[in-house]
Amino acid sequence: MFPGVEAYDVDVTVREADVERALSVRPDDVEAADELSFARNVFLPLTTACRYTCTYCTYYDPPGQASLMTPEEIRETCRQGAAMGCTEALFTFGDDPDDRYEAVHAELAEVGHDSIHDYLRRACEIALAEGLLPHSNPGDQTYEEMAAVADVNASMGVMLETTAEVRAHAGPRGKSPGQRLNTIANAGELGVPFTTGILVGIGETWRDRAESLLAIRDLHERYGHVQEVIVQPVSDNERWHEGAPSLATMRRAVAMARAVLPDEVSVQVPPNLFDAREVVDCGVDDLGGVSPVTDDHVNPDYAWPALRELEDVAEHAGVPLTERLPTYERYLTPEWTSERIRTALSADDAAGERYRAVRAD
Repeated sequence: MFPGVEAYDVDVTVREADVERALSVRPDDVEAADELSFARNVFLPLTTACRYTCTYCTYYDPPGQASLMTPEEIRETCRQGAAMGCTEALFTFGDDPDDRYEAVHAELAEVGHDSIHDYLRRACEIALAEGLLPHSNPGDQTYEEMAAVADVNASMGVMLETTAEVRAHAGPRGKSPGQRLNTIANAGELGVPFTTGILVGIGETWRDRAESLLAIRDLHERYGHVQEVIVQPVSDNERWHEGAPSLATMRRAVAMARAVLPDEVSVQVPPNLFDAREVVDCGVDDLGGVSPVTDDHVNPDYAWPALRELEDVAEHAGVPLTERLPTYERYLTPEWTSERIRTALSADDAAGERYRAVRAD
């Protein structure tokens, strides 16, 4: 049983035989993908306040330094993204700001909201009005919090990171694997196309990596909602000085993900955090969301690659590069996509034409 699952009544089954098979996988055991995809987005950090203090994370700001994006800032950023051909508005914020963040709670009240989750819905509605499809990654969410915004999101996500207890997550405000697994399960119960992933190099073992990927697989097999899994290396920054995983580690971790996950679930490596050319033969088929407008606010020391760089990766792999929407094609059905999102996709305006161009309809 993974730490914390008993508190959230989430059932995840990982069999020892599957762990052993995953641990045996090497890069030569998987095949390279026959194409690579990416999404064009804008990155909107609604707030950098976070109740967690993970030792590798530069996203959060301490109390007194964190602030809230205003509705006007959200609208202007979305307009810029739409003008640059983006299709996705990626909303992030640190997990529920606690009582230490007095200024953020005051700013929420000033814009007429009593919680960051309530404000997220308004932000998504602004994005839709400006012609972008929301993809929200707001950390842990209860069923009720996710249900309140599911219909205004094309897809959502949260990084599982690891099912293990690691020192990087320790302390009085540490992350619980059970809570993360519960968030992924909530998305499945609500029928939300979902992105998740593992962090590599934060103190987890190879067994932990195998168990984390198998836990994701178990939840996907139950609900069918996981569209992609990110294999993300930890990177040196102002708070983390313990190094990044080696090339050999990343190649094996990516190959393990590809071997463990069902074929329909994409495997992604963030190209601004790792040279994707080094792992494209290990089963990577997606290069994630990249932005021609905004920074990677989670990893500000690592700039997004230009489209030409993504094309270079695809040329190196000898495969085509295709642009996708934040919702993978197989989820663009009434079962998985809300009427609000389907209406946006079929709109007879500039945004509708942009979405159709990406889908090549």
